[in-house]
Amino acid sequence: MLVVSAVRRCSVVLFLSVLMTACSMPGSGPGSSRSFFNECTFSFGGCMYDGPYEPGEEQYAEEEARRLNREQLDRLRQLSL
Repeated sequence: MLVVSAVRRCSVVLFLSVLMTACSMPGSGPGSSRSFFNECTFSFGGCMYDGPYEPGEEQYAEEEARRLNREQLDRLRQLSL
């Protein structure tokens, strides 16, 4: 019983240490690309690009979006089987 209690306390301390380390790393603040939440998290329209495209970039982006959508659809179909 005493061992279980000690292991729990150590686990909590270890978890908090890892959490504090991860939160204090450079690039982990609000504008970073490694953030859990970004402009696309809650508003899909917030991550839409409205600027000009370079030659061929728009076609590539649309093809890539179609490919990613097909992959996601395949994953969802596999899960529902």
